[in-house]
Amino acid sequence: MNNAENNGIWSGTWVAERLGVELVGDDSLRGMLGLALRRNPKRAHLLVSHVLGKHVPQSPSVVHGAGVALGRRVRELLGADEAARAVVLGYAETATGLGHSVADGLGTAPCLHSTRRPVPGVTPAGGFEESHSHATSHLLLPEDPALLAGGGPLVLVDDEFSTGNTVLNTIRALHARHPRRRYVVVALVDMRSAADARRLTEFAGGIGARVDLVAAASGTVRLPEGVLEKGRELVAGHEAAQPGARAGDPGDVTAHDRPAPARPHRTHRRVELNWPAGLPDGARHGFTAAHRIRLETTLPAMGARLADAIPGDARRILVLGSEELMYAPLRLARELERAVDAEVRYSTTTRSPVLAVDDPGYAIRSRLVFPAHDDPADGPGDRYAYNVAGAGFDTVAAVVDSVGDTPALHAPGGLLDQLAAHVPHVLLAVVPSYRPDTSGPGVSERPPMLPEPLRGPAFSSYAPEEVGWLLRDLSDVTLEAPTEEREEAIQSGGAHYAESLPVEYQPSERYQALFHAALETSAERIAHAVGVVTETVLAERPHARLRPRGGTPAPRPVLASLARAGTPVGVLMRRWARWRHGLDLPHYAVSIVRGRGIDANALRWLAEHHDPADVVFVDGWTGKGAITRELAAAIREYEADGGATGFDPEIAVLADPGSCVRTYGTREDFLIPSACLNSTVSGLVSRTVLRADLVGPDDFHGAKFYRELAGADVSGVFLDAVSARFPDVADAVDPAVKELLAADRTPTWEGWAAVERISEEYGIHDVNLVKPGVGETTRVLLRRVPWKILAKAGAGADLDHVRLLAEQRGVPVEEVGDLPYTCVGLIHPQYTRGATGADGKAVAV
Repeated sequence: MNNAENNGIWSGTWVAERLGVELVGDDSLRGMLGLALRRNPKRAHLLVSHVLGKHVPQSPSVVHGAGVALGRRVRELLGADEAARAVVLGYAETATGLGHSVADGLGTAPCLHSTRRPVPGVTPAGGFEESHSHATSHLLLPEDPALLAGGGPLVLVDDEFSTGNTVLNTIRALHARHPRRRYVVVALVDMRSAADARRLTEFAGGIGARVDLVAAASGTVRLPEGVLEKGRELVAGHEAAQPGARAGDPGDVTAHDRPAPARPHRTHRRVELNWPAGLPDGARHGFTAAHRIRLETTLPAMGARLADAIPGDARRILVLGSEELMYAPLRLARELERAVDAEVRYSTTTRSPVLAVDDPGYAIRSRLVFPAHDDPADGPGDRYAYNVAGAGFDTVAAVVDSVGDTPALHAPGGLLDQLAAHVPHVLLAVVPSYRPDTSGPGVSERPPMLPEPLRGPAFSSYAPEEVGWLLRDLSDVTLEAPTEEREEAIQSGGAHYAESLPVEYQPSERYQALFHAALETSAERIAHAVGVVTETVLAERPHARLRPRGGTPAPRPVLASLARAGTPVGVLMRRWARWRHGLDLPHYAVSIVRGRGIDANALRWLAEHHDPADVVFVDGWTGKGAITRELAAAIREYEADGGATGFDPEIAVLADPGSCVRTYGTREDFLIPSACLNSTVSGLVSRTVLRADLVGPDDFHGAKFYRELAGADVSGVFLDAVSARFPDVADAVDPAVKELLAADRTPTWEGWAAVERISEEYGIHDVNLVKPGVGETTRVLLRRVPWKILAKAGAGADLDHVRLLAEQRGVPVEEVGDLPYTCVGLIHPQYTRGATGADGKAVAV
């Protein structure tokens, strides 16, 4: 039998015909739900989901995909900023996997699920009742109580939203402790009556919060008069007609259970998954973005181990989870589905007693009954596996947690024995039950040590001594998106610019010739600026000025370049210090993201290995000074959160045309050839990435190493061309530094003022879309959707590459007389594909 399809017969027909129950709603409703019967004093019928993976075996890609799709809808509803602050709460036992999958769709959200399993030593952070269920008490046992204490949206996930009582009980209990402004209720199906919907609206108004609802389908169940009595009679009559009926506990269903066929003795085979130590088996105690990354990283190998254990002739395989343990088996099943040439299905065991009727118009065709095997707190009792027997499976892989790997699991009549009676091959995989560390307050999951910096040639084309990258290697992850799609997503609020990467620009021969010509003409000018900024840094740290050869090493500045534009400059500063003074300055590249701050774990690593007071942040140039302000704010926040003190938020830059910093090589706005290209002039490293599903709270920000672009790499060419000019500029650097140190270098922020003026004059009204200076204008043309370029009247060869890029992209270049920069790039305002700009003209892309 195939319960999901039933030969085209709706799996609610049997109940509907006998009880007069009607399912009314969306066209998709009958495809998602069937009907069954249970003995329950409050509800005779049971809505049986075909996409939940609980009672009906289903493709794991369908089950996981249904939750992920709901999560994406929640993200769209909340917007990127609110979604980043959200916490997901799933309901035990049925929606533990669904809640986790919704969190996957949100991408950034930690998740927790309620549980009916008390854990010694873990103090509940709350609880609530599920009034219509056979087992009512839910516990909330987060390892970190702060998980439920934040002010961001709380996303509550259940398989069905029938009356809303459970949700009201949950919100009422949690809101009393930690009030918040917004809740989102998520369900596969919304089956509330109009009165129930009004009740939720009134409840939300009463607590002063917004409560939204997201569901995959909606409808109602129409129940005739006396349906409870008719249901009880129908169940009793069906049981009485079945020989060999097995009596259950009071209130349980007695049903004909699938008899074991005559069979030779079979046993099961254990599969070692090598589940990562310390990785939670689910969200009973919370599952964070860092946990998600560890799971995604290790899943393929665990899926491969499971696949290796599957018999080669298997054609129909079931991965069977265990009660609340739904998500880990689901993800393993999804990996198995990718790895084997066989039909893979997924479902889980359950506490819920339901009548089984072997009829294609009934949702529960068979059931296996076995004793609980996890020593439940509410005492011994039966558990059930539905639609397994008689479903044509030749292999079942049972996945349990270690708390459930007990003698009862292996005993005659236990789950494994029952499975072996109906299925030729039975496998057992055990996931370690996660137990929070309750040894003291404020237990941190942060590892004792962060990874060592990445270095070339394994990561980047720079020599290993030139720079250490405090980054996470995401080279194997596809992150690139077309420029126009990225721009639309960024401006609509659907994504942050750091969540994806632009497709790497591949320069034409004409453009490459411009780069080499610009390098030839500007190398000496850049060398002079490198010398000035490096000598200024050394002069302002006299204790680190020189390290006598053969003597005791003195403290020295530590260069921390802002990846990636600052990295070539940091390498050049390091080269100058070595060439001029014999100093081997440590140099690292760290990530900073506008709107998200600097990588706090990179700061932590630097503080663990160096004196924060010795760290000098380095960047290529300033535009309007946004990153300067971002760095200062980020360091203040880092210190307020208990991070090491002593970091100086001042940035040393090669060029400061915006007058935003005190330490610079020049304040002229001229072409720095490293701005002309992307990774091929920056060690083949991408711009940095910050996305919660890839970068956890204990990871460095991410980036990619484009090894495949090695043939086009000019990173070393750029560095060597500038370094070769050091002797030519040395005599001019010293007087320039002396003059600079004596001058008033207080930032005037004139660049910021100019940007605000341009933003208003051109009707943009968003300073983030105005990118001043040659370097920033080049980035606009390479990575964003440009609207127009403003060029200072009379600007010469410094803008040759800008004019060429503008020509290639069909972007107008407008000469302006009083521009404080050599040029300014304007990103297309309010961009959507086919949008118009402030002047009513369509952008050319």
